[in-house]
Amino acid sequence: MTAPKRKKARANGEGTIYQRKDGRWEAAGYVLAANGTSKRVRVYGTTRKQAADKLAEKIADSNRGLPVATADSTVGDYLTHWLGSVAVHRLRENTHTRYASCVRLHLIPGLGTKKVARLTAKDVRTFLDRLRTTCQCCTQVLDAQRKRCCAVGECCQKRLSALTVTHVHSVLKSALEHAVREDELPRSVARNVKTTAPRPRHFQPLTATEARQFLDAACGDRLHALYELALRTGLRKGELLGLHWEDLDLNTGTATICRSLQRTRTGGLTHLPTKTRASERRIALSTECLHSLKEHKQQQDKERETAGSAWQDSGLVFTTPMGRPLDPANLTRRFRSFLDRAGLRRIRFHDLRHSTATLLLEQGVDLVVLKELLGHAHIGVTAGVYAHVRLRLQRQAIDTLGNALSPTDNDPDGPPSEAVVR
Repeated sequence: MTAPKRKKARANGEGTIYQRKDGRWEAAGYVLAANGTSKRVRVYGTTRKQAADKLAEKIADSNRGLPVATADSTVGDYLTHWLGSVAVHRLRENTHTRYASCVRLHLIPGLGTKKVARLTAKDVRTFLDRLRTTCQCCTQVLDAQRKRCCAVGECCQKRLSALTVTHVHSVLKSALEHAVREDELPRSVARNVKTTAPRPRHFQPLTATEARQFLDAACGDRLHALYELALRTGLRKGELLGLHWEDLDLNTGTATICRSLQRTRTGGLTHLPTKTRASERRIALSTECLHSLKEHKQQQDKERETAGSAWQDSGLVFTTPMGRPLDPANLTRRFRSFLDRAGLRRIRFHDLRHSTATLLLEQGVDLVVLKELLGHAHIGVTAGVYAHVRLRLQRQAIDTLGNALSPTDNDPDGPPSEAVVR
């Protein structure tokens, strides 16, 4: 009888692996914790190899000097680890900056000292309720240096908006759900807490009359083609500023949207991928847009000739008179000045996009077509944002039906006229 083959012993530092009574495999080993000490972590898998691979990945990160957060860590340490080692690789830079600000200003001060494993739904709910009701000037000591308001005993009652509280909650959920995926937590307690949905932002898009006035006023502006493209296509500001001449086909009348120009904290003006994968799209251009773009091309050629050797050829459609990219913030200021000079109502630049969608819906354009034009990831986004427009159209349809069903003065009891129903 041959003796059973013994498994090769694991080397020092590789940790231990064994099968639990519930059939799962558990691996444990020592890694570098977020507070700089050595801490034993446990990971789980449905197979021995899966558990071993998870532990090997954590030990490899630890050997490279990357701290590994565990369920035994505090919420503050875990969020710091998650931002620096996980979220930074998955989020756009500006989004990561907003997440980091949310963690620094709200989550760490409110929940940072609690253990991740002992965090309860009640803790999260109490924290969010406190965020809604507490003056942020007092909490963050914002008026201490200015010696006014809360610092002199006159609280300004500056509270967070419902939208900001929802954002704080979503950041915490994202971090804890990563811990669940890594088998460090059995469930995310933040997901069990329901928050009040913030009211949708109210925007006032241009009416058809205002849109015609806007286009007439834009004719004499240097960025006439940009304004016309924004209103007739609904492109986002970053998509317009990131548009290259090679993205346009003026013969077939199409534009390929594949990038966005954004200002980031570390890279300055940077070309980034579009907001979502669905935002990468090809759209049709109207005859008016093509005419404006051709005029803009001639104008840009003259500016290039005037600038001479100082011209910086970026290949962009919309640039400064010296060929450099247009800063999104500068475009916002320029747009505001344009509205004032033209005597038009003050709106945000993004409201041009809302105006495009609203006007198209009012003309009976299908929601699926609108979703593809705007580059929304899901049709539910389009339907949700413009629900008020669809409701108004429904009301108009109901009123039209009501008029059709009302008896006429000439023949109050006569039979209804024949109509073709499609």
